[in-house]
Parts: sequence; structure tokens; C-alpha cells
Amino acid sequence: MMSFVRCLSRLLTLLLPATLMLLAGLAAAWRTGQADPWCWGWPALLSLVPTGWWLARRDFLHALWVGLGGAGMALLFCALAAARMPDPWAMIGLLLLALAAAAAGALLWQRRWLSACVALAAALLLLGFGPARPISSQPDRPVLAVITALPLFWEEGGAGTRRDAPIVTLLRSRFDVRPIDDVRALAASGAPVLLLAQPRPMTPQALVALDRWVRDGGRLLLLTDPRLRWPSDLPLGDRRRAPMVGTLGPLLAHWGVRDGAVRDREIRHFLPDDRLLTMAGMQPLSLEGQEGAVPLRLRIGRGEALLLGDADLIDDRLWLADPARPLDPRAWSADTPALVAQWLGAEMPDGRRWMRDVADVRLGLRSALLAGTGWAILGLMLLRRRSGRNGMRTKSENKLVKGGKNG
Repeated sequence: MMSFVRCLSRLLTLLLPATLMLLAGLAAAWRTGQADPWCWGWPALLSLVPTGWWLARRDFLHALWVGLGGAGMALLFCALAAARMPDPWAMIGLLLLALAAAAAGALLWQRRWLSACVALAAALLLLGFGPARPISSQPDRPVLAVITALPLFWEEGGAGTRRDAPIVTLLRSRFDVRPIDDVRALAASGAPVLLLAQPRPMTPQALVALDRWVRDGGRLLLLTDPRLRWPSDLPLGDRRRAPMVGTLGPLLAHWGVRDGAVRDREIRHFLPDDRLLTMAGMQPLSLEGQEGAVPLRLRIGRGEALLLGDADLIDDRLWLADPARPLDPRAWSADTPALVAQWLGAEMPDGRRWMRDVADVRLGLRSALLAGTGWAILGLMLLRRRSGRNGMRTKSENKLVKGGKNG
């Protein structure tokens, strides 16, 4: 009985720290939905250093085994929850971080202070330089004109108070963003790119001017919403509110665009390359005889138009977990800002993995816990065997010492 209790205690010693690391990282990842191994970086450091210190009482390898188990459980969860392998450098980084943190704790127990400090410094360096960096501004930025009724540049209902929405803050890192009121001022602005997001109703002359600007070589990203959900404190009927429905039907009909049934709910839409958009009240747009695409791309004269039947997608509530960090990809809950910038012609860092749906998350968590349990059992067997060999070697050495004394 005592032997069983001792084995169970050692098994839990190998399993519980790795499981706690997995769950702590999952809580951090759940805020954004990113299946990023670096979400487990700080949980690995904070859990494995004390774990390594405690397990070094028995064996240095105990600490390293738990570190590898915790990192392996996190990586397995990421792969299954996102239905694709994590970034290779992130995988290597988390494994090295876990080993460094566990080794640092074990070395602290052994009072090897210099080695412990080196291991801890290595773990901190990995945490500092491994995760995605905040997006920095580029020096040479083309002009981007913006026409919109949405509160992207001002406080809604305020007395002219300027405030950039998070999507504008990000676009300013790649463009010289200039809001304009009239599409007929496009030619004078010198802007080669236009973001047209839920504009107010346009006159026929303005629609003709927009069509001509695109045909002359302009690039247009049009976000027109059939059922705008953008929150507003202004009363219905207030002229300062953005239109509740799109107002560009005549122009879209002129371009041969057809609309489909409105999806009157919030959806997470994965593009064919696994990038994620979160949309609300989206309406598919298509050309006659073709399937709809997100976005719908049209060649119009010498220009190009990208059309999407949803303007709510640039609302930061649908793509940003932390409103104070729009430039940090680690705070995004969708690829929306990167996609918008790329549709407008800018380069933007890529590579985020996202938890797909509840079934994938359950599969990932269940598989990670089963794999972690198997890893702990294997470690218990190997470490007990190693301890047995060390015990036999010690007994043999003692016998030799006694025999030498008797001789």
C-alpha cells in the first residue's frame, strides 16, 4: 500500500506542474483566441522555476522531464485547437524556455548561483525577443484617403474632438491617412488608395466621380453594411449617426454585383489561407454566375475594387482584446487589421494561429492531458529504473569499501 501511495505521489509530482502550466497558458490564450505557444511563455517561467527547485531535491532530471512535458502539452494543444502546426520557431522557443526555467530552479536548489542566473537570463531573453513584436511605423507611406460616416477620426457626438479608432492607428503605421468628405476631392488629394467604409448617401455625380477614379487606376476597398451594428449613443434619426444600411446600391448594380442573404449574427470566418475575420451582419457579394468571395475583387478599367458586405469588421470590439494595444498582434482576436492593410496594398506581419471551434479546443485539451499523463507515467518508470541502478551501484561501492577495510 505504501509503495502504491509513493508511486502515485511521484506521478502527481511529474504531472501536476505541467498541467497547471497548460491551464494557466490556456487562460491567457483564451482572451484572444490565439493558439500561440508564446501564450505559455510566462506560465512556463513562473511555474517551472519553483517546480525545478522543488524537484531537484530528488533528481535534476525530474525538473527537466516536467519542463519538457509542460511544453509538449502546450504545443499539442496548439496544434489540435488550431488544426495546424504552430510556428516552428515558436515551438523551439517554448521548448528551450521550459528547459531553461526548469534548469534554473534546479540549479538554485543546488546553489550553483552563476549557472542558475545564466539559465534564468536565457529564459527571460527568449520571453523578450521570441513573441511577435508591436508593429512599427514605416518611413515611406503612401497616401490613403478615407471616406466614412463611422466614428473613425472623432469622438461620436463630441464637439469636434479628434480621436483615432484603433484601426486608424494601425493604418497610420503603413499609410499617410487623410479623411476627406467628398469623393470628388479624390483627384486633388493625390491618393492612389481609398477606404470607403459605410459612407453617407452620395449624389449621382459623386458616384460617377468614384467610378471614374477607379477606372483611371485607383484602388478601392469598399465596406458596405446591410445591417450596421456599430454601437452608438446617438438617438435613431440623428444625422450624425452612420447609415444603418449601405447606400451604394446603384454603383454596385452598375458594376454587376449581386448581394446575398444577410447572415444576421456574429461569425468567425476563416479564409482559405486560415486567416480569421470576425464579422457581424455580413452580406455575401458576388458577380452573376460566380460564387461569392471575401473580399470580392473586381477589375474596373485600369483600377481595382475590393468589396465586402460588412463594415462592422473594423470595429475594434470584433478584432482587439486590449483596446490600449492596437499595434501589438498579441492583443488581436482576429486578423482583420492585417487583412485590411494588405487589401489596401501594404505589407503586414502574418503567421497567427487561431483556435478553430469548441470541438477543436476540447480535442486539444483532452489530448494534451492524456499525453501529459502518459509522459508522466513514462518518466516515473524511467526515473525509478535509474534510481534503482544508482542504488545498486551505491551498494556495490559500499561492499567494496567494507571489503577493502577487512582486507
